[in-house]
Amino acid sequence: MREIFDAIARCAIRIKDAIDVKDIGYSQQENSSGETQLQLDIQCDMIIEEEFSRVECINTIASEEKVHEEVFRKNAKYFIAYDPLDGSSLVDVNLSVGSIFGIYENAFGAENMVASCYVVYGPRVEMVFAENKTKLYLLQAGEFEFVKEIRLNERGKLNAPGGTQQNWAPYHKKLVDSFFEEGYRLRYSGGMVPDLHQILLKGGGLFSYPATSDKPDGKLRRLFEVFPFAFIYEKSGGGAIDGKDNLMTLGYSHIHDTAVCFFGSNYEIARVKEVYARNC
Repeated sequence: MREIFDAIARCAIRIKDAIDVKDIGYSQQENSSGETQLQLDIQCDMIIEEEFSRVECINTIASEEKVHEEVFRKNAKYFIAYDPLDGSSLVDVNLSVGSIFGIYENAFGAENMVASCYVVYGPRVEMVFAENKTKLYLLQAGEFEFVKEIRLNERGKLNAPGGTQQNWAPYHKKLVDSFFEEGYRLRYSGGMVPDLHQILLKGGGLFSYPATSDKPDGKLRRLFEVFPFAFIYEKSGGGAIDGKDNLMTLGYSHIHDTAVCFFGSNYEIARVKEVYARNC
């Protein structure tokens, strides 16, 4: 696992440099969702692929930017699914963005996840790596230095509701509004990594991306985004569900499958379960 940690650290340093200087205009290519890719998305994807190709213990990689997975070594142990630059459309307005990595043993799938990681590129570059515990690292003088372990409180203060409100179910809107009525503060940048990072570091809250009329199966991808953050939140003492079931119990049939998802501290997750049990 140390080889993978070091490879992600090298990726993060190179991606930070690319964010600082790279052309962020649109390319002529489309990603797996049919969206026109930014030049920066392509560059970050290439950086990660290049670094991972050198790691002997990595069998296969799958990128959110590519339709198919890529096999490096058939006898190697680890499979890694990653989103090279989550929230890349926020770069041109200078908001924080991030990279997400799900690390699986012997095959993709939540039941095979053994570690998870994300990197935040903001005023500071920070890495959160979860294996047995969730640990925060800060980039200083070209190296990631350990800062602290992360644990969520039983109840938080932040509410990050995703999806277009006009496409929400009425009961979901009531749930979101009820948290604001309790004094929760809005935190939604359009970037999954910075929003979930703030909830983690501020002690708790709720991030939600529900089923919507235009995306009934959710928007966020299981292997690249949902499972990695579910793993991190559970290792941090919180929870991750699809409204009813634990996200880490979900399967997948295609590497780009999506899921409805809620991440948070225990109080908020319990509230979501109550509301969804009555309405779904």
